[in-house]
Amino acid sequence: MDRLHPDKTDTLVVEELGLCQGIARVDLAVVNGTIHGYEIKSELDTLVRLKSQAEIYSKTLEFVTIVAASSHIPGIENTVPPWWGIWSAIQIGQEVRLKESRKAKRNPSLAPEALVQLLWREEALQILLEHKLARGVASKSRQHIWDRLCASFSVEELGDLVRTSLKQRPSSWRGQSSQA
Repeated sequence: MDRLHPDKTDTLVVEELGLCQGIARVDLAVVNGTIHGYEIKSELDTLVRLKSQAEIYSKTLEFVTIVAASSHIPGIENTVPPWWGIWSAIQIGQEVRLKESRKAKRNPSLAPEALVQLLWREEALQILLEHKLARGVASKSRQHIWDRLCASFSVEELGDLVRTSLKQRPSSWRGQSSQA
């Protein structure tokens, strides 16, 4: 991933990022100016779960790219939204080369309620406190706190707040693979 984001000193790469309270996990998430999810489908994988994964990823991730064995590409093109990027993984001798079949575009239908679920309760509450919006929810459940966030900020603002929070998590956070 360093070759994809060489100039980003504030890039966080997370393996197996849980989405929508753990309903699905994206294989790799790159968090910098956006949250870009990468799903990997090897020759040994099936596409059985792809439709449900696509639904969850499309609620939460700003960009998605699927990297798959060439044999999966026709099934993928008929399953994922047109804004998803598609890369073919091609074995050439001992090497695997990636060929971009379709460039990823920005998600046109990000769901704020799914985006805020990437935040821990304490992170969400801290955002509300910093913006003086925590009155009446400080002792409430994380769902109430998430609801207040969704009611108080645009989806673009929520994206910025969520990305900042993810990048500020301690290095011991489960699933964090590197911070450039």
